[in-house]
Amino acid sequence: MENNLNSKQRAYLRSLANGIDSIFQIGKSGVSENLIQQLKDALEARELIKISVLETAPDSAKVLGNELAELTGAVLVQTIGNKITLFKKREKNSRINL
Repeated sequence: MENNLNSKQRAYLRSLANGIDSIFQIGKSGVSENLIQQLKDALEARELIKISVLETAPDSAKVLGNELAELTGAVLVQTIGNKITLFKKREKNSRINL
């Protein structure tokens, strides 16, 4: 999967992400193997997910977003405030066409 989205693709994903709620939270325990596996599963199921970073998290949303994108093989769509949006295209039956 190409990790470089052009600005139109990124804008399209941002518009889709606008309507979804965060399904994960990262707190003081930070990033764990269990969290990474859950994120991979969620990305496979949904392709586009949003994550909340709590004030107690060890790093900023931007730092965590880059780390999570790398660990899950996803693309960091955006970080706004304490929210991270990740996208990973499904191998088969992708619902989001860029």
